[in-house]
Amino acid sequence: MSRFEQHDLPGNKTANKLSLKQKIVCICLGLLGMLLTVMAFAPAVWLSTLLEMQTDGRFALGDAQGSLWNGSAFIGVAATKNGDLTPLLPGRFAWHLSPILLLGQIELGLENSAALQQPLHITGNLRHVQVSPGGLILPAERLSGLGAPLNTVKPSGKMTLSWDALGVTLSEGKVDINGTMKLQMQDIASALSPIKPLGSYLMNFVWHGQQADIELKTLQGPMLLSGKGALVQGRLQFSGSAQAQEGQEDKLANLLNLLGQRRAGTDKNVIALEF
Repeated sequence: MSRFEQHDLPGNKTANKLSLKQKIVCICLGLLGMLLTVMAFAPAVWLSTLLEMQTDGRFALGDAQGSLWNGSAFIGVAATKNGDLTPLLPGRFAWHLSPILLLGQIELGLENSAALQQPLHITGNLRHVQVSPGGLILPAERLSGLGAPLNTVKPSGKMTLSWDALGVTLSEGKVDINGTMKLQMQDIASALSPIKPLGSYLMNFVWHGQQADIELKTLQGPMLLSGKGALVQGRLQFSGSAQAQEGQEDKLANLLNLLGQRRAGTDKNVIALEF
């Protein structure tokens, strides 16, 4: 039998086929190894890109350092003409993301002693996570960076957003949240008012899916705020009122006029808050 005829034997054809399969497996393993290597050294700036995409460019991570798995950055808003970010929250957020993300599971630890009342833990999978109870300090002065009308009112004071355990589900590109939050606003003041502070307030949020029911009430102070509404898919629907404490009407008149229109059919100077 010639050597040319030997190549056509059935056994040799099977060997050639197996060799091809082995090559395909080797290529796939090689690509997987490259992917794992890239993921292992993924830079922290990838998270900044993800945050910008999810918030339509309103928020980003500034001075991101480290990797996707262990890194730190500050949260910024409203890039200046020079491309710089204005810090929204105090301090830097440090994170630790477990590599089990590659298996579809999430274990994320978040720390920032200047902004978080306690370290935050997020666990779950790519569709549903549980967020541990916590609190976030929001310096009112930095809220002006979010634009109108806050950049006109120029608020100041101490604000704390706290929450019980939250359940967050991603479904068909939409985020569902279940749980309760409260926003405490203490000694709030405005550059437009000679009276400082204007008061302290509490806003409660009850999340169910893509909507949060909201209630605002005054704890103390010369400017009285109240109302109810809802936050639906990121849009605020609110109906309430604002008025000055007796004897403070003249001093608060300019600020109240900026907040809304006077409500007809009342004996007092009540401003309608409609958003």
